[in-house]
Amino acid sequence: MGGPTVEHDAVRFRVEDPDGAFGAVCLCQEIRRPRHGPPFDQLDGGWELEFARPVVDRMEYLIDVDGHAAPDADNPLRAPGTFGEKSVIEFPGYSAPAWLNGADPGGTLVQTTIRSRVLGTEFPVTLWASDDARPRHALPLVVAHDGTEYARFASLLHLLAGRAPLRAALLDPPGDRAEDYSASARYARALSTEVLPALHHQAPATLRIGIGASLGALAMLHAQRLRPSSFGALFLQSGSFFRQRFDRQEAGFSRFRRIARFVGAVLAATETVAPIPVVMTCGAVEENLPNNRAVATALARQGHPVSLHVNRDAHNYVAWRDCLDPHLTRLLR
Repeated sequence: MGGPTVEHDAVRFRVEDPDGAFGAVCLCQEIRRPRHGPPFDQLDGGWELEFARPVVDRMEYLIDVDGHAAPDADNPLRAPGTFGEKSVIEFPGYSAPAWLNGADPGGTLVQTTIRSRVLGTEFPVTLWASDDARPRHALPLVVAHDGTEYARFASLLHLLAGRAPLRAALLDPPGDRAEDYSASARYARALSTEVLPALHHQAPATLRIGIGASLGALAMLHAQRLRPSSFGALFLQSGSFFRQRFDRQEAGFSRFRRIARFVGAVLAATETVAPIPVVMTCGAVEENLPNNRAVATALARQGHPVSLHVNRDAHNYVAWRDCLDPHLTRLLR
């Protein structure tokens, strides 16, 4: 496979095939539909594609040859993610955050579980405390959905380590993520009435800041709506705020209707009993962007101090990492 030629307004891909062994080559990407496409054209002993630059500064992709998608072997740039590595295009002008230095974030890590009678299972939890956190001393607590992935793929603990004394609770889904994080009343009740009180005994909190991305953001907002005292601030990235009318492409998701009902209720509400700061981020090319804008407008109308920040990327952990500073750091301050 040939590495891409990156220009200011386009990327040119070429896959060598001197023997004509390939039947079809296409690009797999999360920028525009179809996701499995566009196809390459067969040309001069290979396959070529010119892909116009969308409104992004970086782009993750795979190359599919005859039904087998893989990273581009001739492009050394890789991005980690839940479903494996992808190749990356970094357009002129992109640079990774300055706070990424590869050093160990320090602090202390404790692996534990919290039993939930509501769900009949245990929550896997990783508790982290900064080096200057005094034991049993109440501090701000960041509660992260998909916490292990946030730490691994978005360097969350590296970001937090440079702030004032605080703690973080990295929560992983106790069961089926698609079920737990899709506006499940049982999950929200377990989180608010069992997990957060148990955390308070181990990590006393002056303030809880809930963070999540995609379905994790949806589930965090859902938990706060059912029990407003659960969190004192929210940081929501690329929330999966599906709406019945506008997201037919997501209708095959098993809990689409439940999510759409919850989002509809959020959009219809006119006030809140407990306004809290809400910071949201979303990628410029995400299909989620109009939904995130609608939710941000609704929350602001209800009395929450809300800010929505649009970044030039798509729906992935590196995009969410790149938004942690300054947006999460400002919220923590």
